[in-house]
Amino acid sequence: MLDQVFSTDGLFKRLYEEITAQSFPEHSRQRMKLELRAIAIAEWSPTVVPGLLQTAGYAHSLFREGDPRASDEELAKRVQHRLARQDVLKGSSPPDFSVIICESVIRRTVGGPAVMREQLSALLTHGTQPTTVLQVLPLSAGTHGLMDGSMSILTTADGPPVIYTEGIRSGAIIDEPSAVRNLSRSYDVLTTSALSRDASARMIRKLMEAS
Repeated sequence: MLDQVFSTDGLFKRLYEEITAQSFPEHSRQRMKLELRAIAIAEWSPTVVPGLLQTAGYAHSLFREGDPRASDEELAKRVQHRLARQDVLKGSSPPDFSVIICESVIRRTVGGPAVMREQLSALLTHGTQPTTVLQVLPLSAGTHGLMDGSMSILTTADGPPVIYTEGIRSGAIIDEPSAVRNLSRSYDVLTTSALSRDASARMIRKLMEAS
């Protein structure tokens, strides 16, 4: 709104994004910078709903469990910063977004039934966006090459794809070409084992209605 009032061509938005990023660890800040420039993002998450798709209630529950001593004000700021990241998917030209989540993610109740219903509903809404492909990997799919943790493939217009992997309170950017190629191949294989967009939506809707 300030950019519109003062005709500053996105200055206030860029300043806000920079301030917001300072609250994240260094590895997360690197990933967020890539997100802002990405023309395509592909994500795999075996444990939780990816941050770009989380609702406020879901994010709050995760932050509360992760830091039980945090004040309500601190948690509110973390949730606000988490939701601010999602602006990359809301612009006039969002990146192509492909996401695969494990079936366990949608079956695990985070924050209670009401919070989880809201999150499942949000996933269904995201899945209808023309630039988004949302798939669920069923538990029956068996073993695969990305069982060790979550992963994002970020592609920008001015460079080769890079990969961001994340563990418990840790993360790393991988840009070595052979490693990127191998991990990207594992992601491609995972898409063939995951349910189709429509079948994934049906599974999510069924769980939402049953909760």
